[in-house]
Amino acid sequence: MAEHHLDQRPGFIRRLWDGFWSPSGVLSLGFLAIAGFVGGIMFWGGFHWGLEETNTEEFCISCHTMAKNFDEYTETIHYNNRSGVRATCPDCHVPKEWQHKVKAKIMASKDLYHEIMGTISTDETYEDRRLHMAAAVWTKMKKTDSRECRNCHDFEFMDFPVQENRAAMEHQRAIDNDMTCIDCHQGIAHILPAGFLDEYRHVVEGMEGSVAVNESSLLDLDGMLEATRAFLGRGDAQ
Repeated sequence: MAEHHLDQRPGFIRRLWDGFWSPSGVLSLGFLAIAGFVGGIMFWGGFHWGLEETNTEEFCISCHTMAKNFDEYTETIHYNNRSGVRATCPDCHVPKEWQHKVKAKIMASKDLYHEIMGTISTDETYEDRRLHMAAAVWTKMKKTDSRECRNCHDFEFMDFPVQENRAAMEHQRAIDNDMTCIDCHQGIAHILPAGFLDEYRHVVEGMEGSVAVNESSLLDLDGMLEATRAFLGRGDAQ
């Protein structure tokens, strides 16, 4: 009978599981619950604080390789304009929605590798990769319907009568043809690389079949860019 009792003894995994969920012999279950709750708040607060600390312009330009990017940005309307309202690096490159923000942070970890390896540490290497880097951002923005742009800009609230005629016409055309901001504004914050028009065409064509792309995105790209240059006064863009 004793042997039969030993055979019924729970296995190691079962005993470990039961022990994990059993109340502590030293600390009360209430204390453990409160400690876990407080610890969770502290962990979440620390995680959120760290996330926001990496979501500032100062953090973005703390890397040597971002100095060239920042210098270009300071010459644009997003940095200096008549209203004094600025769009900083994270405003354009980091989503506001939490789930998309965390994904963007994880994806951006590769930038640390390239910073350490010095992939774009000189003007020459930077220019060599400028088109590749621009195309990566264009692809992301095309896929998300220029999500970060739309955090500030919304066709619904644009006052077309007070816009310059050409700007109003192009915005209305964008609405009518279901276009997105990046279709025209590739060079809004950084100098356009040589061959950008062909590369953007490749970006759009490469997305066909995997992402719904309106045919208007493939039409008259030269006209779109000329309109953008005229609107921004950026006719000297490469």
